[in-house]
Formats: sequence, structure tokens, C-alpha cells
Amino acid sequence: MESNFYAMISRMKYIERWSLMRNSRPENVSEHTLEVSILAHALAVIGNKRLKKNLNGERAALIALFHDSTEIITGDMPTPIKYYNGNMQTAFKEIEDEAAKRLLQMLPEDLKEEYETLFFQKEEEVYLWKLVKAADKLSALIKCIQEEKAGNTEFASAKESIAKALEELDVEEVNIFMEEFLPSYYRNLDELTGDTEEGPR
Repeated sequence: MESNFYAMISRMKYIERWSLMRNSRPENVSEHTLEVSILAHALAVIGNKRLKKNLNGERAALIALFHDSTEIITGDMPTPIKYYNGNMQTAFKEIEDEAAKRLLQMLPEDLKEEYETLFFQKEEEVYLWKLVKAADKLSALIKCIQEEKAGNTEFASAKESIAKALEELDVEEVNIFMEEFLPSYYRNLDELTGDTEEGPR
């Protein structure tokens, strides 16, 4: 029997983010998902190496890969609408849950169990999901930094609110990442590679 699940998941690349904002470079959900997965894994590694925790970085990256997959069905809801008030947040959470169930129904029964915990949080993985949420916010902050570097002032307010949201999450791994790794996102390619010699390439 044919299944549509993986074909649907591949359509994340068609969902544009930041739809209410003027972008110097458009970003789709597939690109965002890759970055969030890298960041979620990084936060888990930081937690293990710097804070002596026992976190499953591979699992965090896998959860992150699917964290926005419901937007294939719902679209990317702009933050001012999604978080307008408690009722809106509750309603949208219900919509996301229904979208997740719809995607899961596309899987054969013998595979469904493997994916269910990537859409719905297990009690023992609460902290990993918190890291994924933090990675999601970090990715958004990085987008704001990149737009700012491109001379686009459209993301200035978003940058402030996202930085505040990250602070409120109170995740020690995030604080370490922001202090040690975030400054590099302000650098150009030559500064990142150490190639600062003048002259033709």
C-alpha cells in the first residue's frame, strides 16, 4: 500500500518563513529545520561536555528535524498572530496537534510508532524538547542577525523580543552558546576563515 508521508515531509522546502517581514534573503522551513537540528545537537553536546549532563544529542537533532513539519499543513503562522493571547496559543496548539496526527496517519501502522514521539513529547524527553525550542529561538535570532548585517532594519524589534525569549527560557547551554559561538555570526567569510589578506583571489 502506498504511503504519502515522506513525500509530504519533503514539501517543507516550499513553506516560506517570516511571511509578514521584508527579507533580504527568503528562508524556507526546510533550511530552518536543518539549522535547528544542528543547534539542538550543539546545545546537547555543550550540556554534556561543559555541564556534565547526560543528554542524547542525536535524539535532540532528530526531534528538531520534525519540529516544524506540521507547517506543511498549517503554513508558517506569524508570531504576532500565533502568540496574540492565551486563547490563540491554545487554538493553534490544537491545530498543530491535528496536523501532526494527519501526517502520522500517512504512515504504515508498523512505522507509525517510531515517529509518534517525534511529533508528541514523551515525559522523559521534556528537557530535550526544551533544547529544541531553545535551538528554534536561536535560529530565529541568527536570522535577525543576518538580516541586520544585510542592512535590513525590518528585524530589529524581532531580534529584541527573541533575545528576551531566550533569556526567559533560562537554559544554561544557551547562555554558553550565545557567549562563545553567537558572536561569530556577525563576522564575514574572510573573518570566519582567517583569510584577511588583501588582493585578488
